Amino acid sequence: MINVLFVCYGNICRSPVAEGVFRTQVEEAGLSNFVSCDSAGTASYHIGQLPDHRTRANALEHGLTLTHRARRMTGDDLAQFDYFVAMDEQNLEAIEKLNYRSTGLYTNDTIFLLREFDPDVSDEPNVPDPYYEGPEVFEEVYQIVSRCCRQLLTYLDQQHQFKSLSND
Repeated sequence: MINVLFVCYGNICRSPVAEGVFRTQVEEAGLSNFVSCDSAGTASYHIGQLPDHRTRANALEHGLTLTHRARRMTGDDLAQFDYFVAMDEQNLEAIEKLNYRSTGLYTNDTIFLLREFDPDVSDEPNVPDPYYEGPEVFEEVYQIVSRCCRQLLTYLDQQHQFKSLSND
């Protein structure tokens, strides 16, 4: 089982939608026996809360119900998860610092920015934080996350050859 952790700041906007979208894409691809995911934040402001009501409303418009409860990423996550996908450079740095304190390595080939998988070439490395924005930014985040997660799943399939495993 390959475990993926999506990470943003408060774990109420970007990372829970990435978790929900990715989980749905994994299920649709028939890969639930090979890939699992969760999400977390690098801050502890919203621990135990459901995703932001605007995030949930936007997700529902796309047929996705988000029930994740916000939590903070811990050192234990480094042992539990195989891949770490940050929504922006600030959270990428927080993951790398936590990884360094736990392993002595600052970065490795399992820590990514989600937009590294964006098929729409962009100079912007970050998924925008919609928290202080209007509904159009929540929709933009959903669209970015959806296309990037699809490419992330393709990447993981290439790395681990799930398709051939599911045909056995």
